[in-house]
Amino acid sequence: MLSKSLLVLSTIAMIACGDKKEKKDQMTIGNGSTSEASTEKSSESTSASNEDMVEVIIEGNDQMRFNKDEIKVKAGQTVKLTLKHVGEMSKEAMGHNWVLLTQGTNINEFGQKAVDAKDNDYIPEGSDQVIAHTKLIGGGKTTTIEFTAPEKGTYDFICSFPGHYSLMKGKFIVE
Repeated sequence: MLSKSLLVLSTIAMIACGDKKEKKDQMTIGNGSTSEASTEKSSESTSASNEDMVEVIIEGNDQMRFNKDEIKVKAGQTVKLTLKHVGEMSKEAMGHNWVLLTQGTNINEFGQKAVDAKDNDYIPEGSDQVIAHTKLIGGGKTTTIEFTAPEKGTYDFICSFPGHYSLMKGKFIVE
């Protein structure tokens, strides 16, 4: 009797697990460790659309830190980047944005210019040093942008809220 029950439970468990195909995406973060994001892949989706667009989620907190300091994408790929402010402080006290700078931009000089651009979410008007940026958000808020990854190379990203760029920064690597 016990073996029949075990057999029935095993069969139900195998059926419940089904034959879902699972794709694991890896994103290199921080000190080279990898984080795996599991996504179910339906037979209807095409691999071309997955290669043409990459989704990146990055978090900023009340301790002035991003949860990633390295993001890798392919040249020409559409990047859908979502910034989540996982802290609780207001936009005025601890606002965060995500700014992708052109190669060769001096982060300190850009950060100093950004201080004077409060009315533009701390993005200097007319700057040719910005490839893409999110709006400035406060605790508990989320913002999403889409942009085309630039040519191959390594670019800096920062939060341009006053004083944040020295801690909230990372490398955007285009392969």
